[in-house]
Amino acid sequence: MEETFPVLHIMDEQGNVTDPSWKQRISKELAITFYKQMIRIRTLDRKAVSLQRQGRIGTYAPFEGQEASQVGSALALRPDDWFFPTYRDHGAALVFGHSLRNILLFWNGRNEGCIPPDGKKIFPPGIPIATQIPHAAGAALAEKMKGTSCAALTYFGDGATSEGDFHEGLNFASVMKAPVVFFNQNNGYAISVPVEKQMNSKTIAQKAVAYGIPGVRIDGNDVFAVYFETMKALERARAGEGPTLIEAITWRYGAHTTADDPSKYRDQAESHERRKRIDPILRLERFLKNEGFYDEEELNAFEEEAIAEIDRGVMEMEQFPPANPADIFDFVFERPVWPLEKQKQEYLQLMKGGQ
Repeated sequence: MEETFPVLHIMDEQGNVTDPSWKQRISKELAITFYKQMIRIRTLDRKAVSLQRQGRIGTYAPFEGQEASQVGSALALRPDDWFFPTYRDHGAALVFGHSLRNILLFWNGRNEGCIPPDGKKIFPPGIPIATQIPHAAGAALAEKMKGTSCAALTYFGDGATSEGDFHEGLNFASVMKAPVVFFNQNNGYAISVPVEKQMNSKTIAQKAVAYGIPGVRIDGNDVFAVYFETMKALERARAGEGPTLIEAITWRYGAHTTADDPSKYRDQAESHERRKRIDPILRLERFLKNEGFYDEEELNAFEEEAIAEIDRGVMEMEQFPPANPADIFDFVFERPVWPLEKQKQEYLQLMKGGQ
């Protein structure tokens, strides 16, 4: 099956694009836009890890190493499309136009963190694995029924493909020809479980065969491959041809979350080696140098802008009062129900130090 689903590369590890048909589609402006956004979200990710270590936000899910997958896919969307993230796709959400302040508020336990800016169709991050996939299929079908040309893009990890929601979402979208793109970021591990221990199939892309839809594999650390293949899938969706499953093969350097120790189940030396070889930002820097687009002063300015933007977002986040623990009980049902009221009182008493 790996031969049937080869991995699409546009740029090699040294930043070379040798195919003239691809090269003519990559302008300096496009490449610089990708670079600026990847620097921006890596800055956010590193800052958030630091904030968690300082106790200024809660447990956090880092994504460093997956920037090309998130930036390339998010920039392929139109502003009026639907966006369905997991708890690890806040980099892509920021690129798509989510509020930085609200993204940080989400990690600080505030309900406001789930509210997108006006006009942006961004679903709250999916915490239970794969639950956002059927939602994306449904939203895409609704757009089709309304006669719009809007599409939906939903993210998920390799572990999500072992969940029932994955199969139900793909089957439903396939039958209804819903305009949705299923974007899998395969970083090789579902928390501590490697791919080869959670599935017998050699690829994730081949799972598309069962639902009669295209399945493609791409180099998820090649931002050009991510962008153009996601764009192609979205165009297919808008044309009424139905969904596509994209498997973006990538690698996350750090832990599953800040509550995790990856050295317990993964050789971290491999991460260090991969960082030197396939890092998505380093690869794009090599491309910029190869093409004569590299301007060190300009790129350093991007880093300074990103740091300033993230610092402003942190300041805005920390101006909010602390989250109210009662919120997790008060907004489950329209009217209070006695089991939750009982749990709420017990919890609030515990918070006060009572017995």
